[in-house]
Amino acid sequence: MTFMHKALGSVAALALTAGAAAAEPALIFDLGGKFDKSFNEAAFNGAQRWAEETGGTFREIELQSEAQREQALRRFAEAGSNPIVMAGFAFGTALGEVAADYPDTKFAIIDMVVDQPNVQSVVFNEHEGSYLVGMLAAMSSETDTVGFIGGMDIPLIRKFACGYAQGVKAVNADATVIANMTGTTPAAWNDPVKGSELTKAQISQNADVVYAAAGGTGVGVLQTAADEGILSIGVDSNQNYLHPGQVLTSMMKRVDNAVYDAFSAGTDLEPGFQVMGISNGGVGYALDEHNAELITDEMKAMVDKAAADISAGTLMVHDYTSDDSCPALSF
Repeated sequence: MTFMHKALGSVAALALTAGAAAAEPALIFDLGGKFDKSFNEAAFNGAQRWAEETGGTFREIELQSEAQREQALRRFAEAGSNPIVMAGFAFGTALGEVAADYPDTKFAIIDMVVDQPNVQSVVFNEHEGSYLVGMLAAMSSETDTVGFIGGMDIPLIRKFACGYAQGVKAVNADATVIANMTGTTPAAWNDPVKGSELTKAQISQNADVVYAAAGGTGVGVLQTAADEGILSIGVDSNQNYLHPGQVLTSMMKRVDNAVYDAFSAGTDLEPGFQVMGISNGGVGYALDEHNAELITDEMKAMVDKAAADISAGTLMVHDYTSDDSCPALSF
């Protein structure tokens, strides 16, 4: 696929696919870059899988600023893209403004609910997957102290942290969970240097396993954990390969499936509310050749049983966003 960069007036410069036919699907990445090795990259992988399997093409854009959200949505809609998929909760306000103006265009938003008749809202039970990796962290820790480093301090990321802490405490009630957020602005998603600094600070407090839910910032967390000889846990995409033998696991959030399914549905995309959790393969933990030696049969059995119990509804993991509280962690 060829791409052409065009200056779109004085407001902002957006990169759009050149020569795209009407009704091609479109994907808008959140801030942090398409190849963040995490959330955005998972979305891209889903689009790529669809393109490879169908021979189809799609439009895409990497935002450079918050101001471009609404502009990108309108330009893709005007160009005939359908459906238009956006990765990230931060598109909620812009989509709420735009969707009504293009009633014949289908939109899909990941990590936010927008109540419009032409919008599919896809949310994930991140707390469930985080519970599983929290169990693994507790079983792997030798210091009984583990860490969590989030990106932007928002309820969604506290949802990850809260699920993780519950999983840790389920294995070891006396364990200590240290939690830090990278910042309070969108820049927190792409600050690997700050991620590295927070990792070192947690190591100084005895943490020997650190879970990063911070987009591109997490790359710095995983790198520093490997450099310092402790274990890390990746997020969204399978990040085990980044530091084989030193990434304990990754909390898989199947953003790729959400994008793939939306593109596959095309103009028949079904509006409404869709929840992806353990029961339907929306979240889970990664086990492959890069971390197989770190996960014992006993660990796997315990975590798989917990996953089955969550799916069956016999194990309930508290969702921070349900009441802005966490029984296992103070923010």
